[in-house]
Amino acid sequence: MAGKGAGRVLIVDDEKSIRDTFANILNYEGYSASTAPDGKTALGMLNEGQFDAVLLDIKMPGMDGIEVLKRIREMDRDLPVVVISGHGSISTAVEATKIGAFNFVEKPADRDRLLIEVRNAIAGRRLSNEKASLERTLTKGFKLVGESSAIKGLVATIGRIAPTDAKVLITGENGVGKGIVARAIHAQSKRAFARFIEVSCAAIPDDLIESELFGYEKGAFTGAMARKPGKFELADGGTIFLDEIADMSPKVQAKVLRVIEEAEFERVGGTETIKVDVRMITATNKDLAVQIRQGKFREDLYYRLNVVVVDVPPLRARPDDIPILARYFLDVYCEMYGLKKKTLDNRLDERLKAYSWPGNVRELRNIMERMVIASRGDTLGPADLPPLAETATIARAGIVGCETYDEFRLSSEKSFFEARLEANSWNISKTAQDLGMQRSNLYKKMEKLGIVPPEKT
Repeated sequence: MAGKGAGRVLIVDDEKSIRDTFANILNYEGYSASTAPDGKTALGMLNEGQFDAVLLDIKMPGMDGIEVLKRIREMDRDLPVVVISGHGSISTAVEATKIGAFNFVEKPADRDRLLIEVRNAIAGRRLSNEKASLERTLTKGFKLVGESSAIKGLVATIGRIAPTDAKVLITGENGVGKGIVARAIHAQSKRAFARFIEVSCAAIPDDLIESELFGYEKGAFTGAMARKPGKFELADGGTIFLDEIADMSPKVQAKVLRVIEEAEFERVGGTETIKVDVRMITATNKDLAVQIRQGKFREDLYYRLNVVVVDVPPLRARPDDIPILARYFLDVYCEMYGLKKKTLDNRLDERLKAYSWPGNVRELRNIMERMVIASRGDTLGPADLPPLAETATIARAGIVGCETYDEFRLSSEKSFFEARLEANSWNISKTAQDLGMQRSNLYKKMEKLGIVPPEKT
């Protein structure tokens, strides 16, 4: 059997008995089948919802299958369409394959043949999508770069754990590249050409995250107009990456624990048990042991997730990698924006290395993108640094009066954030955007460092 969550299939045929027969076969095998009596209806449904494959009759009144196929190709050139043809329209069906049909099935359709074609069509589309996604991932800066022992050790660790199905917990500050590590693990795993589904638990409101992860049934709540699969269903056979896992509510933590232990769940508002096979990678910038003591995180879930821990070092802990990363991002953005390749003046290296980089790799990446866009010359030097980046000198100034490294670090961070906020007239949203941080995390950082806006003093 295909298994639950196998895919959504649209059946287009003017004969109700055929539509119903095909729908029953597919639904029984775990697919989600929808039907349309004509081409116009089918195109409207395709425009409003996502489908993984289409079963399309050739001979239909009004708009025939060939015309519908052409219109589908204009909407989605990759959506697999299996043509259904009567005995007298085989030549037409063959012609349809030449203009983009995946294959054709002759009426009366053999049940096994129908299922094989649908399965192959959906599998081919998913493989193509995931391969393209993987290629995009590897060409858009999602790459671990550096020559430091910390990065070499991280790469070696990924190489050891990636081929396994072990659950991985990635720790580290905001902006260090936890998502890049998760993608690297997936890319080197046995699931590399299955789906990689990323969920930012901090970015989804508490009242929505359950339906986002587990999906929902039609009518489960106001606005639930149709069944929607959740992220765990979409990741079936692949990897799900739950970023900022500590921000998940206790109720959702309990359901995630069940998925880990039993590999099953129900959609919101549903009673059907959904079985899934997913590898789980999670990440957090918080100390989960502290979260457990405060009653904010389940201890049993922590021990299920804490199988392999990968700690990603902050950028300030590997200063020699900073010039390497800067040149890497320089090349990435020159290529991305179609610009002539630029070089980096060596005089800039020490300036970049002297900075504490509280926003880590994400901040460096954003600054390099800004420099690439704003600079006119072929070589970028100290004069091309954005004004906000000039606060790197604060890190040196913060040494005065500091007796320990922790005092120096906190003093430097406070000075840096105050300077950034001041430059943006204390606009929290704008400052968070500049730093590549979530607004909530900037508020937390301000509270931790004792930074108070002038108007509140």
